[in-house]
Amino acid sequence: MLMVGQQISNFHLKKCTYYFEIAVALAVAAIPEGLPAVITTCLALGTRKMAQKNALVRKLPSVETLGCTTVICSDKTGTLTTNQMAVAKLVAMGPRANAVRSFNVEGSTYNPSDGKIQDWPAGKMDANLQTIAKIAALANDASIERSDKGYVAGGMPTEAALKVLVEKMGLPAGLDSGSSKNYNDLMGCSHAWNQNEHRIATLEFDRDRKSMGVIVSSNYGKKSLLVKGAVENLLERSSYIQLSDGSVVELDQKAKSVILDSLNELSSSALRVLGFAYKDDPSEFVTYNGDEEHPAHKLLLNPASYPLIESNLTFAGLAGLRDPPRKEVRQAIEDCREAGIQVMVITGDNKNTAEAICREIGVFGPNEEISSKSITGRQFMEHHDQKGHLAQKGGLLFSRAEPRHKQEIVRLLKDAGEVVAMTGDGVNDAPALKLADIGIAMGIAGTEVAKEAADMVLADDNFSTIVAAVGEGRSIYNNMKAFIRYMISSNIGEVASIFLTAAIGIPEGLIPTKYIMKKAPRRSDDSLISPWILFRYLVIGLYVGLATVGVFVIWFTHDSFLGIDLSGDNHSLVTFSQLRNWDQCKTWENFTVSPFKAGDQVFNFDSNPCDYFHTGKVKAMTLSLSVLVAIEMFNSLNALSEDESL
Repeated sequence: MLMVGQQISNFHLKKCTYYFEIAVALAVAAIPEGLPAVITTCLALGTRKMAQKNALVRKLPSVETLGCTTVICSDKTGTLTTNQMAVAKLVAMGPRANAVRSFNVEGSTYNPSDGKIQDWPAGKMDANLQTIAKIAALANDASIERSDKGYVAGGMPTEAALKVLVEKMGLPAGLDSGSSKNYNDLMGCSHAWNQNEHRIATLEFDRDRKSMGVIVSSNYGKKSLLVKGAVENLLERSSYIQLSDGSVVELDQKAKSVILDSLNELSSSALRVLGFAYKDDPSEFVTYNGDEEHPAHKLLLNPASYPLIESNLTFAGLAGLRDPPRKEVRQAIEDCREAGIQVMVITGDNKNTAEAICREIGVFGPNEEISSKSITGRQFMEHHDQKGHLAQKGGLLFSRAEPRHKQEIVRLLKDAGEVVAMTGDGVNDAPALKLADIGIAMGIAGTEVAKEAADMVLADDNFSTIVAAVGEGRSIYNNMKAFIRYMISSNIGEVASIFLTAAIGIPEGLIPTKYIMKKAPRRSDDSLISPWILFRYLVIGLYVGLATVGVFVIWFTHDSFLGIDLSGDNHSLVTFSQLRNWDQCKTWENFTVSPFKAGDQVFNFDSNPCDYFHTGKVKAMTLSLSVLVAIEMFNSLNALSEDESL
């Protein structure tokens, strides 16, 4: 130690200490000033990029948090699927209690003329089919509208699909079809049912009883309760079934098994299944006509009484609705798997339906054993080892789930150290969205309460948008780390340079510009940025931007530039107009792209030529970055003096 101390003393200790203190002060001062601005800029740019991808960020810090996501808990309907519902199968009761009839329904759009019902008794519907049509038409708040984009749903897609079914079923003999003449043909049958019986009360849908009911009064004063909802829940509250001729018999275990077999068959085919039930002359509402003073009105104001009102029902039939998965979801889930992100599907749908969809989109393999990975929300709450269940690798499915189940799942995942992104759309989902690290609300189907509670809103309700946002979050974090790495290492290098120069005792290697003492003193009121300096900044920035963007454009539009051959990789050329309108690529006719090689990777765009402007821009990006770095290196030398040549 004494020897070392003597050596340092010989190397001008005072001078070394002086320069070291200055260098450390400069390094420490530079970091706090630069970091907040860079972090804020990165987050702001990331927010803008996410908005372009339909992910609207409401809270800036959540942009970076997205990059840490380890688990995505996603709803199914509308997020993993298109939410473009269409009835594919109708099951009605048969002539006997243990028999059912099935009808295949054609069409996949909201156009009532798109397909028909196979083997349908047009104009000769029996009593049971009429009951199903009446429930589908009246226990329904949706509409079908014709627009420039075709036929669109007004209201819930599920209910809109039932309206289309009513139109395909047609009107039974005896119903006043003339009442529909004042309406367009689009919803004529539904309007005819509404003319024959009008609604006097509504029992709104809730997730506990999983059904929605209406009380209607016929033109003859007869009251009826019409209910649609989850088949299992309706069967629990049904005591009778209606046969094809309209007669009512008791719902015994054998009849219930036949109905449940039909339910399993439909749900195993990835169909979402709804049941239809009714009750004639409900005792509490026989004299009710909407009067607020009537005793029955108090029952309607209390949702807790709805299960009691919807009891002793008569089951009439069921319908299977197809909600096809989004095409891009399978790849998004594969991307999650490669990125180490676990996907959990939490849905209110039937277990078999949800399992079939999950196999179709790749959450589960086609032959994967999932008995331990797919359970209902109720089973999860009763599970003896909830944390152990959530700790399983691979995809997990929670069907018939309720908002409180979502909340418990998020809480347990966070306790286990996971960073959780949770989707939701309803008012009751708000607590789970608040609790999650990243709460994601649906922009189309979501309520305002859910959006307010969320950190991010999906403008397109699409699962793949979540995955794209997570990727953007990771990029932002990497960019911030790269800048911090550059800033700290550069400042430490400056400290080391000044310290070593003083410690060794050599002449200073970093001194002011050599001509600085040959100039007259600056004025005390000189501004740091004069008009001339500002002009220089603008000119330099302009040519840096033009060169960087220009080389990107040139690669796409030219096969050579300034004598440099750019066609060696055989990439396809596009016009400048096409490049400017690249986002309209899907509308271009006969647009094809040749495969080309970048490094060891061959890019082929036979399946989707428009990917040329996404994954195919790798070489153009490399050229732009190279030009930007080269110019900035020269610009750093250029910045040494305002008016002297290098």
